[in-house]
Amino acid sequence: MKEPLRKQLNAGLKEMGLYYPVEVQQKLVHYIQLIARWNRTFNLTAIRDVTEMVSKHLLDSLAVQPYLEGSLILDVGSGAGLPGIPFAITCPEKHFVLLDSNGKKTRFLTQAKIDLKLDNIDVVHSRVEDYQPVAETGDRIYFDVITARAYATTDQILQSTAHLQDKNTVILVMQGKLDQSFDRTHYRLVESHPLQVAGLGADRHLLEIKKAD
Repeated sequence: MKEPLRKQLNAGLKEMGLYYPVEVQQKLVHYIQLIARWNRTFNLTAIRDVTEMVSKHLLDSLAVQPYLEGSLILDVGSGAGLPGIPFAITCPEKHFVLLDSNGKKTRFLTQAKIDLKLDNIDVVHSRVEDYQPVAETGDRIYFDVITARAYATTDQILQSTAHLQDKNTVILVMQGKLDQSFDRTHYRLVESHPLQVAGLGADRHLLEIKKAD
């Protein structure tokens, strides 16, 4: 089953103008197969069919990858690792923190990290409001990028992660129907992007947001 899924993934990537080597594509397919296996016991995602996961999970996440800058990225409400794990697989030079308050989901993320040999991710089991990362120097850690997919409203995302942002942090909010309503007093819209996801007949958008100057 792995090769047909990889060919489906490769066709979708080509349609979207993205390229990853075969070994990277194989690791992405291995990842959704892990989700499908764990889904039999844990409710990681409502999607059960791995062929659907190619478009609705992998390609939907990777549509955002071209907008991913910086080296330290936080994936809030990571759930089954979306979009954090596809990002980590395709951007090995970047470091990712996958944060979720659900213990079953962070157990899956930890196992996926081991199985996929992803040394560039840390899994954190915590509510985002309680997460207070500190560097070895004792300095507070701020993230270059914060990503959120199907996690909460835009204002809730901005408010709950405010302590993890500095003026340079870019918050990437993945949406279905475009909604640009959020707190414009403290934040500004850098850009809004319509996303074309192969095999997904639905609206997808990305908001790039930063703290107001």
